[in-house]
Amino acid sequence: MKFKLGFMVLLPIFVAYFWYYRNSSSSSSSASFDCMSIFRSVALMVIFTGFCGVFGSLLHYMLPHRKRATSSEEQQEQQENEETQNISTKDNNNNNQNTLKKHRISLQTDSSTSTNSNNQHRSCSSTSSSSSVIAAAAAEPSIMALGDSNHTDIDEDLHSRQLAVYGRETMRRLFASNILVSGIQGLGVEIAKNLILAGVKSVTLHDEGTVELWDLSSNFIFSEQDVGKNRALASVQKLQELNNAVVISTLTTKLTKEKLSDFQAVVFTDISFDKAFEFNDYCHNHQPSISFIKAEVRGLFGSVFCDFGPEFTVVDVDGEEPHTGIVASISNDNSALVSCVDDERLEFQDGDLVVFSEVHGMTELNDGKPRKIKSARPYSFSLEEDTTNFGTYEKGGIVTQVKQPKLLNFKPLREALKDPGDFLLSDFSKFDRPPLLHLAFQALDKFVSVLGRFPVAGEEEDAQKLISLAANINEDLGDGRVEDINPKLLRLFAFGARAVLNPMAAMFGGIVGQEVVKACSGKFHPLYQFFYFDSVESLPTEPLDSRDFRPLNSRYDAQISVFGSRLQKKLEDAKVFIVGSGALGCEFLKNVALMGVSCSDQGKLTVTDDDVIEKSNLSRQFLFRDWNIGQAKSTVAASAAASINPRLNIEALQNRVGNETENVFHDTFWENLTVVINALDNVNARLYVDQRCLYFQKPLLESGTLGAKCNTQMVIPHLTENYGASRDPPEKQAPMCTVHSFPHNIDHCLTWARSEFEGLLEKTPAEVNAYLSNPAEYATAMINAGDAQARDNLERVLECFDKENCETFQDCITWARLKFEDYFANRVKQLTYTFPEDAATSTGAPFWSAPKRFPRPLQFSTADPSYLHFVMAASILRAETFGIPIPDWVKNPKMLAEAVDKVIIPEFQPKKDAKIVTDEKATSLSTASIDDAAVINDLIIKLEQCWKNLPPGFRMKPIQFEKDDDTNYHMDMIAGLANMRARNYSIPEVDKLKAKFIAGRIIPAIATSTAMATGLVCLELYKVLNGGHKLEDYRNTFANLALPLFSIAEPVPPKIIKHRDMSWTVWDRWIIKDNPTLRELIQWLKDKGLNAYSISCGSCLLFNSMFPRHRDRMDKKVVDLAREVAKVELPPYRRHLDVVVACEDDEDNDIDIPLVSIYFR
Repeated sequence: MKFKLGFMVLLPIFVAYFWYYRNSSSSSSSASFDCMSIFRSVALMVIFTGFCGVFGSLLHYMLPHRKRATSSEEQQEQQENEETQNISTKDNNNNNQNTLKKHRISLQTDSSTSTNSNNQHRSCSSTSSSSSVIAAAAAEPSIMALGDSNHTDIDEDLHSRQLAVYGRETMRRLFASNILVSGIQGLGVEIAKNLILAGVKSVTLHDEGTVELWDLSSNFIFSEQDVGKNRALASVQKLQELNNAVVISTLTTKLTKEKLSDFQAVVFTDISFDKAFEFNDYCHNHQPSISFIKAEVRGLFGSVFCDFGPEFTVVDVDGEEPHTGIVASISNDNSALVSCVDDERLEFQDGDLVVFSEVHGMTELNDGKPRKIKSARPYSFSLEEDTTNFGTYEKGGIVTQVKQPKLLNFKPLREALKDPGDFLLSDFSKFDRPPLLHLAFQALDKFVSVLGRFPVAGEEEDAQKLISLAANINEDLGDGRVEDINPKLLRLFAFGARAVLNPMAAMFGGIVGQEVVKACSGKFHPLYQFFYFDSVESLPTEPLDSRDFRPLNSRYDAQISVFGSRLQKKLEDAKVFIVGSGALGCEFLKNVALMGVSCSDQGKLTVTDDDVIEKSNLSRQFLFRDWNIGQAKSTVAASAAASINPRLNIEALQNRVGNETENVFHDTFWENLTVVINALDNVNARLYVDQRCLYFQKPLLESGTLGAKCNTQMVIPHLTENYGASRDPPEKQAPMCTVHSFPHNIDHCLTWARSEFEGLLEKTPAEVNAYLSNPAEYATAMINAGDAQARDNLERVLECFDKENCETFQDCITWARLKFEDYFANRVKQLTYTFPEDAATSTGAPFWSAPKRFPRPLQFSTADPSYLHFVMAASILRAETFGIPIPDWVKNPKMLAEAVDKVIIPEFQPKKDAKIVTDEKATSLSTASIDDAAVINDLIIKLEQCWKNLPPGFRMKPIQFEKDDDTNYHMDMIAGLANMRARNYSIPEVDKLKAKFIAGRIIPAIATSTAMATGLVCLELYKVLNGGHKLEDYRNTFANLALPLFSIAEPVPPKIIKHRDMSWTVWDRWIIKDNPTLRELIQWLKDKGLNAYSISCGSCLLFNSMFPRHRDRMDKKVVDLAREVAKVELPPYRRHLDVVVACEDDEDNDIDIPLVSIYFR
């Protein structure tokens, strides 16, 4: 290969030289030319041949190329180069260069060509990750037809959120998987998008058809300029932009079954049953099996069929971490009873297998043998084992669930179609729907095979033909036939059969994309085997005439064929507010652009997001590219959405939605909206938007994801409860004393580590700067506070000026080494001195009983790389806070060890009167003292003395924790702190990536669940924008693609309050105009049979009947009272004031009334 490179470059030079020499020698004698030319030619050829090798080697490293492959991969790459035409450029990893990149694309127009013909990659390598991100994926056995898990390294910056879901081993298998997607209409391109973002090795796009205007309703890749081009060829360039690491290939001719052997999984989105039978039989019987998926979206109906072979091993059925418990006691019985501490409820179920470790006394259980449990309860369970002759339980013990692989036997499509078994149910109000849709899709296939086309929307004759075919198929089923084939539903199915709607494609693209991941990795339980779904509730409530379905020669014709032209006009005129343009926001913007929402002069789409694009966003937020890193999310996303549909009328803002931006998102803004779509990632922002929508009575479409899980909630004025009506219980927080002195899991260690990081490197330098900015003012504030916190602040500032002041990098190393000794040796020695191993509580019980773990101090050694790495990270960050240059030698272990050995470690003497907090209810570890005031005064005096010795203008640089930059040493220090502490307490340590997930509070996220959630929301958007739908037409959803589980149900209605002949809900707001006085407001309520006894504005009381002096306010305008008493500032854009009124009826019963809005302008 290297020789070829040199040969190709130097051959033209050699030829040119020979030609020039011959011409220049034409005047010489022929004899002279012959002798000399032969000699020079031979000599030049020898030199040329040698130089080809040298120059070729140089070129090999100079030119763009992929990561060095194994020998088998080199052989495969050679074959690829012979069979495909590649266009590649160097992948520029500089995030700050906004240069447009070309991409490696393989264009295949001959079905005999191959993307990856070397089937060695189809065999599975069962290498286990020694420090897996997710414990469930730590030791995965060999799985049939999985890829080589050693294919490539993982870009953790790019895939961190996805790694939190899948783990390293699953990701490696994905990186080695070759996928075929056949049918590149709306559904096919959604599936391909999700797989490319996930980072599979290659995706081959197969489609023999050309782009039609009809396709633009559902395919975000196509533009009107692509009409007439081959679908696969028109898609490849833009799909390649999503991920340069994935090889994108095309097939544009007839697909043969032999070609399928190149892939681990094949997906067909537009294929007849006859052809599917042929391909599926080949895949099912192939060795190893090729995972086969057939998926269809027909209007508001969709189906998925999966066949992963006769024997498919599921390594991890749910993706959850193994459940654990801390043992409190174990009985010596036949069916031993195991009780656990009541720190957390056990999640075990009957039949689970568990292993024990760290059990004292009954050590027989520590043999690592999985044991089956029964009678599982919240804090105990029984073992199916006789422990009568075991040793007596003394203390300790951890019980951990053992996750078992599951073997699935898939049936081929030919058999499964006749005997489908149990269908995966999604909507329990449609429990009889899957068998009917199973019939409908077969009837549609027969319709197309007979007539060569799909039914025409609005054509009753076509609908009746399909109904007749369905009836005939049903009759042939005998005892398995459907009792009611529901002609009305089949008619709707026929009318929309040709259309691929974007929301349906997005939803099924997420589902099918996840099934491909399962097929390639064995991670999560596959769909077994049929799944059907419909959303006929999304259709307009009013009857439609056949003329409404007629195409208008527009990009929305497919959508019009389902919903009619009147709803299309409502979509285009809608005024929509999308809050957030991250993963959910990108999907929503793509969806609404394809649907034509806000695409007229009357319509408008506003999107806002105050965040900027980071590298970790690129694996899910597909509207962004690597050259967009650092740019505003909303601006880039809006531009990308407008490129999908140039008619989109969109405005991008960079404002956070909240109280502080109500001058931007003012009353008029909210009043003019048609609907609000949340694409947020935090609860507080969701609650604020919910309150705004509640106040202005605007529909809110809510959704969220967590790994493979997603949920959607429809908030519809006067029909449903609002988002804030029900909340999840707050997450349980570990007691402060547990985190600081008695940790018993790695989460406690990481919580402590992040707290120490922020205290040492952010809060303390900030306190130092606060003091230096104004020493007198700072000292006064501390004296006025006079508490333990003020004392601690002053002590930390003084340490930075005195004992812990750093002037050289050696000082920083000394500081880091002494911190290690303090944290992991001295504090532990003090703790075990105060509470020895045999210590008892006041009740006589052992102090060190579960869940407490007795710690051991660490002995520092430069021979331990983890100790040395901690010192390196801590010293570098300390130097950064003091502005000290960092020498290069700090990264040399030998030189760093020599510097560390210079540090003198003082001998530690434990204190007899040390106070260690053990109260789990304590909120502070600082011990208050009556001498705090005196100590504070002494500290301030010492500070003033030290301050004078500082260089002029001295300031420290506070460091804010940034988890997504692996070069800044933040996570190195936090992981080091946590793992050293874990080592103290014999807690299993974690790698830096797992530490990042926990300490950085990273939310696991993948593209598939995001796509599904947004598709479901946009199906509800049809209903909202059409109007007239009832509560039972709307759907809330919870889904878990890992199981898979779909739970779709009607929303909950709002609580109704009644009084006399009136009734109201949380959606109501009472309005009184003409700027009333307090007396007029009270009388207005009196006329409704309500006696107001308290009126407040914000936190201030404007009126209370118990206070006589408040009666002097009766004739004042309410708005003037608010300005005078509550100090309310009313900007020019505000036209009303809201007050909360407490009322009772004539029988003195309290009545909760709506918010009262008083309009004064």
